[in-house]
Amino acid sequence: MKIEICLDNLASVYAAKAGGADRIELCDSLVEGGLTPSAGFMREAVSVFGNGVMVMLRPRSGDFCYSEGEMRILLEDLDMARVAGASGVVFGALNHDGTIDQSALKRVLVAAEGMDFTFHRAFDVTRDLDEALDVLIECGVPRVLTSGGEPNVTAGQDVLARLIEKAGERITILPGGGVKSDMVRAFAQAVGCSEIHLSARHVVDSPMKFRRTDIRMGAERVPPEYVLKHADAQQVREAVETVQ
Repeated sequence: MKIEICLDNLASVYAAKAGGADRIELCDSLVEGGLTPSAGFMREAVSVFGNGVMVMLRPRSGDFCYSEGEMRILLEDLDMARVAGASGVVFGALNHDGTIDQSALKRVLVAAEGMDFTFHRAFDVTRDLDEALDVLIECGVPRVLTSGGEPNVTAGQDVLARLIEKAGERITILPGGGVKSDMVRAFAQAVGCSEIHLSARHVVDSPMKFRRTDIRMGAERVPPEYVLKHADAQQVREAVETVQ
């Protein structure tokens, strides 16, 4: 049984190392489902953890339907992950109709040759899990992170067990999403998985003594995946014209 810890800060990298995790999924902003971490974070994580650092390739929050420009960004990030010494990358892309974007996937697989690879939970929001799994197998993807197409692995347990049986030795099913440390053994036995993914987090109070709790640096709530917030050219123009 391999344990993968999903994390988005350096303190958690040290904790995963101390706890004996086999792998880490290195992200930024887990509150948004995980985004690509910085190059500096990649290098430091590899320095601390060693082998087994999987870098998330996700250039923004929201859905998994990427433009050509966003693909160029994440391919550049993949190169940074390789230079930083990461063992592998985590990626997923979908078409507008909810199918796997095979073109994007194959581009990333080619760019990641020689590295480990996981297709992430974009899999869970495909239109048909069995269809998507067949595509991943056909493309040679070694591993897919999934909650069984449900909000968490507990709700998706029966589906996960079926997918694991269907996958056989062709692809590794990595259950993740709502996994708690005290349920790992029983859950793994129930579904028959050989790897499992969790964040294993607890709440830590900030060391700050002086605090301004009336000011937040971000939004009160994270918008849903299918609501994207973009800059508006007209509003930008109005601001520019105002100062001119």
